[in-house]
Amino acid sequence: MFLATLAAGTAGALTACAPKDDGASPSEVAYPISPTLSPPPSRLPLDGPLPSTRIPLPDTPITALPGKGRALALTVDDGASSEVVGAYCEFAKTTGARFTFFVTGQYDSWRENKAALAPLVESGQVQLGNHSWSHADLTSLSARGIADELGRTKRFLRNTYGVDGTPYYRPPFGYRNAQVDKVAADLGYTMPTLWDGSIADSGLVTEKFLIGMARKYFRAQRIVIGHANHDPVTQVFGDFTRIIRRRKLQMVTLNDYFLP
Repeated sequence: MFLATLAAGTAGALTACAPKDDGASPSEVAYPISPTLSPPPSRLPLDGPLPSTRIPLPDTPITALPGKGRALALTVDDGASSEVVGAYCEFAKTTGARFTFFVTGQYDSWRENKAALAPLVESGQVQLGNHSWSHADLTSLSARGIADELGRTKRFLRNTYGVDGTPYYRPPFGYRNAQVDKVAADLGYTMPTLWDGSIADSGLVTEKFLIGMARKYFRAQRIVIGHANHDPVTQVFGDFTRIIRRRKLQMVTLNDYFLP
């Protein structure tokens, strides 16, 4: 049901987001063919040019995308709902949207959606980062406990998707201290990744609330956090698409924006 609704919503977004100068939907826009017969540009509504140059990672945790531009990094945490993870994969496939997923390794959603997610990871359209194994407060654990939380998810990502998410990790709840950062760095996770905008959907919220949060925080050069936990977000992907297009934002993964 989610994917049927998503397909309908995406179709609506394609029509509603057409350029205003001619009223055509993206599927109706004519693209000139070059003399070299290069393939026409992608017509997916959120598939645009990526940054021409990447910048070095800063020495401090990232909360936003430094510099000027129109980039938006939408990051998605947890994965408590397999259906929502699957809907995000379909959203990416049908619109060209780019995401960084911060994986909580204990959730079956990351195994159940491997067939849909793995090609997106391989192509670079979706990036995976480490969000611990059980979403524990890492600051409450011993060094061994921290290493177990991050190490289990690192091994899971490597064995399942062929990547381990380094150097990016997102501490659950945003809680971190010097010990957490040191243990994480020893495992290759040298960049704590926080955020400066949120659609605030770790718990169950309404569709109206989600649209309001997207309007507030979908802005240039922001890192925005969302969650793959509850169904309402899957019902507003069309609204997200319209907001991003109207504001002329370009969705990016962290790897799209930063040098390794």
